[in-house]
Amino acid sequence: MRRTNYPDHEVDQLNWRVLKLVYPYLLEFKWRISIAVICLILAKVASVYLPFVLKDVVDTLDSSVENNLMLVPFGLVAAYGLARLSVVLFGEIRDTLFGRVTERAIRRIGLKVFKHLHSLELAFHLNRQTGGISRDIDRGNSGISFLMRFMVFNIVPTLLEIAMVIGVLFFKYHWGFAAITATSITFYISYTIYATEWRTGFIRAANKADSSSNTRAIDSLLNYETVKYFNNEDYEANRYDAQLAQWEKAKTQNRLSLFALNGGQATIVAVAMTSMLALAAHQVVHNHMTLGDFVLINAFMMQLFMPLNFLGFVYREIKGSLANIEGMFSLLQKQPAVTDKANAKALTVDTSAISFEDVTFGYHKDRDVLKGISFDVLAGQKVAIVGDSGSGKSTIVKLLFRFYDTAKGRIAIDDQAVDDVTQNSLRQHIGIVPQDTVLFNDSIFENVRYGKPDASDADVRMALKMAYLDDLISKLPDGEHTMVGERGLKLSGGEKQRVAIARTLLKNPEIWVFDEATSALDSYAEQEILKAIRSVARDKTTLVIAHRLSTVTDADIILVMSDGKIVEQGSHHELLALQERYFNMWQLQQTS
Repeated sequence: MRRTNYPDHEVDQLNWRVLKLVYPYLLEFKWRISIAVICLILAKVASVYLPFVLKDVVDTLDSSVENNLMLVPFGLVAAYGLARLSVVLFGEIRDTLFGRVTERAIRRIGLKVFKHLHSLELAFHLNRQTGGISRDIDRGNSGISFLMRFMVFNIVPTLLEIAMVIGVLFFKYHWGFAAITATSITFYISYTIYATEWRTGFIRAANKADSSSNTRAIDSLLNYETVKYFNNEDYEANRYDAQLAQWEKAKTQNRLSLFALNGGQATIVAVAMTSMLALAAHQVVHNHMTLGDFVLINAFMMQLFMPLNFLGFVYREIKGSLANIEGMFSLLQKQPAVTDKANAKALTVDTSAISFEDVTFGYHKDRDVLKGISFDVLAGQKVAIVGDSGSGKSTIVKLLFRFYDTAKGRIAIDDQAVDDVTQNSLRQHIGIVPQDTVLFNDSIFENVRYGKPDASDADVRMALKMAYLDDLISKLPDGEHTMVGERGLKLSGGEKQRVAIARTLLKNPEIWVFDEATSALDSYAEQEILKAIRSVARDKTTLVIAHRLSTVTDADIILVMSDGKIVEQGSHHELLALQERYFNMWQLQQTS
């Protein structure tokens, strides 16, 4: 995956913009959020009221009035218990209500990222690192969960509670209490922000090392057979360990920086609480405050610094979550290179004729793969493209599917330019049997059904039969429900290609593309498949990319490519009569 490198200040700006992504999902359950906010306010009111009940209990117990000693204290104690229970219950109701909002947001955003990844062009997916992207998405979802739960219902309420407590201390007690509280909070928040910003770099480094190690592991496991062929288990283990060593170093730095942050915060809290209690003790000794007031100040300080300490934790975690979201958010920022025009219409296929008009294309600006290619495939024709490796044969297929846009020229189906119609409608009318068939880790039956997800079971079995998979299925213990393994590793190359042919037979498109479709088959299986292809594609427009010339001798036109150009074209017999490039290729394959 190509990661975007932002300067630090741009990364922070990008991080906070994720809030705009999350905000719309909060509005889907307005009534839940409204009730949750009410519960939040009631919980905070009950929380601030608790120290006052405690003060009254202490002052009453300290009183010498005997008739208050039996009933009033127990009533106040009951009120204290009820207030504390209210804090917990309102908080739990709030979290329960808002949990649904969070889960729905993660679902919606996760789906948006998934769809966006599928909308990106082929070039992006050829350069991606699957393990790293998977890690970015996992951490991003976790980050969004934390962000929504704690930022919405913890940071603002905590600041509100702090303001309420400072107001009470200033107006009801000595101004020194409010001054100490405000000063300590200012120092605490400033230190937390400074230290957290410093730590974010270590968090980001740890995430990068984590993604790299995961990418290395997945890449190695996906290529398990290659590792075994070359006896490179130790080599792969050493490379993986080198990635883990970077992760270990980053996590160590992260842990030490956390120690510095927590130590500084603890020091500020200890100094503040000691100063407050000392002032409160002085006020009690000089009869400016009661013993109940002393307990109230102590309760307020504990109650104040508990959420304040939690605020520091939340801020740290939010910064970490935003760093975690970076990778996923950068995916959403990635714009597809191939997009539908604003006025794009659905492709309508009548004769399914294909035309390439002076098409020039290169994967890199400094090197053209196709150089002014022009040819026509008339309705119902079978046109084959042959040539050396790297001559641009498969690139023609990618351009027909519009995985890339041409640098010059025009590609059209029934005189409709492929870049003027929607990509979805274009690909609905084209079916392909690729050279490298990749199957899902599902049954053979479901892999064939993938060609047309709403197809009936009878239609799927007909496609299996037409692709000559009956014999294979009859030999498997689970028959058509046999699992093919990840990327179809449990099947041979020829078996996978027959599954791919069955899948395309089921789709039954107007235009057929075969990209070395029988390259992994033996001669007998190849002839059987070719019979099926000829039968099904008899009235279809067919484009065949071939290496074995024997598979395209019946083509209406054969295009011979070399170095991105069409150097010969004609029927099989016409090209043999020329006794040039095609003739030499034919002779070479006949004698090999």
